[in-house]
Amino acid sequence: MVDPAAFRTEAVQRIRAAVPGRAIVAASGGVDRSVAALLAHEALGERARTVFVDTGLLRAGEAERVRSLFGPTPVALHVVDAASRFLETLDGVSDPEEKRRRIGTTFIRLFEEEADRFGADRLVQGTIAPDWIESGGALRDTIKTHHNVGGIPSDSRLTLVEPLRDLYKDEVREVARFLGIPGSERQPFPGPGLAVRVGGPVTAERIELARVANRIVEEEVDRAVAEGTLPRPWQYFAVLLPGRTVGVTGDNRVYGEAVSVRLVESTDAMTAAAVAAPTALLRRIAERTTRELHGKVTRVLYDVTDKPPATIEWE
Repeated sequence: MVDPAAFRTEAVQRIRAAVPGRAIVAASGGVDRSVAALLAHEALGERARTVFVDTGLLRAGEAERVRSLFGPTPVALHVVDAASRFLETLDGVSDPEEKRRRIGTTFIRLFEEEADRFGADRLVQGTIAPDWIESGGALRDTIKTHHNVGGIPSDSRLTLVEPLRDLYKDEVREVARFLGIPGSERQPFPGPGLAVRVGGPVTAERIELARVANRIVEEEVDRAVAEGTLPRPWQYFAVLLPGRTVGVTGDNRVYGEAVSVRLVESTDAMTAAAVAAPTALLRRIAERTTRELHGKVTRVLYDVTDKPPATIEWE
């Protein structure tokens, strides 16, 4: 297990050595990037510009939460609204790997533009060990391309600085707790956002359906945890499936979307076990999802597959 105090000292020294000039720091609401951002600020001070990209692919209320997260810290957050740009680059794309590659490229191009304005040539990001391992590192096959590893274009002008590269998620959380980052136990959220929780083509409407479905799962799981009927899972979310399904509204036949709910337990994200969720919880999620997305989602399923053979995220 990592020694948080020793890691902090070493990481700050490594960042200073790797950044002779200025750097752009990729920020998000996730624990990995939050830790990297605070370490970069400590190492570089005003030579670092922390950038949060609102991709339009985030969970409900996420942009506001990120602003509040960094508000009490010495990090000055620079927010870039790029929702239309990401939707445009994903237009007509259904293949999961292509989604991740396009998202990674779009992120890098945005960071390059910000770096040009700031006079920077380095990009500090919160890559952790599972990211590069699953992206085909260490002589492994690619399980899935993480947007911040395999999704980076080969012609990028920015040199990457990855202070968390050798840590696993549980170790990053230890460092986050040591640094006093709130929400260090918050569940992971994929860097490509809801684009990889929308099976098939990505549209603004389908992203919004996934956003609502994810909010419902999070709220109902949080309720079950508070009631003591469920230990808090490692990760819990909803996926909009690529196929449509027949349903009934009143006396009418409708043809709507299907949602799959996933709750898993893990320690480092390398393996995971599907949670045996209480039936009452699943019924509440199904009832709310079909009611709040009336006529748009007509079926809710539950994913009971472990990792392996599945990955945690569907895409």
